[in-house]
Amino acid sequence: MNLSPFIDHTILKPTTTIGEVEKCCTEAAEHGFAAVCIPPPFVKRTAVILAPTEVKVATVVGFPFGYSATEAKVAETILAVVDGAHEVDMVINLIALRQHDWSYLTKEVSLIKEVCHNKGKLLKVIIESGILTDDEIIACCEKLGPLGIDYMKTSTGYAEKGASVEAVALMKKHLPDTVKIKASGGIRDYAFAKALVDAGASRLGCSASLAVISGAPPSDKSDY
Repeated sequence: MNLSPFIDHTILKPTTTIGEVEKCCTEAAEHGFAAVCIPPPFVKRTAVILAPTEVKVATVVGFPFGYSATEAKVAETILAVVDGAHEVDMVINLIALRQHDWSYLTKEVSLIKEVCHNKGKLLKVIIESGILTDDEIIACCEKLGPLGIDYMKTSTGYAEKGASVEAVALMKKHLPDTVKIKASGGIRDYAFAKALVDAGASRLGCSASLAVISGAPPSDKSDY
């Protein structure tokens, strides 16, 4: 299986440089990756670099912990769209989740979805599945999936556990058919990446993208 079309080629380190972003863009275009996912300050430049290609520009909102105020997340989303992002990966408020405050969560997701969809952009909602119980994952699927989001995403890559085949399969079972799944966090080789796709993932967030598609060992240990 050619996994290149599934991959969001990712670099989200807090020390990311423009040179690293440009390298990611070149690799993404060369290998036919779906998107690059880069820090918000690089969206404008990345959009210019990738304009002649089919590769989409993705960035993050409320990253990596999710507890930014809703107003701040909305502002981040607006700026990302203005700068040229095609896709927004937003971390939900995990504090609200642990308190079962679904009113807060559904309002936040709905507001950001509206900003994205009004401009024809995609929204991926990151739930950090590796630190949630199965019941919490199911609740995210059942409460947030019907809001019209485009993807539910497993992980930021910053938690102690990233994507798992079990979490993807659970999300696939409980999400509406209209919502796709992005697996991310700890995807460092072809076998694991393919297993995630087989379980139901439509996108893979990888910093070790070249190792994943080639079968070679990853060049570093970063998940972001």
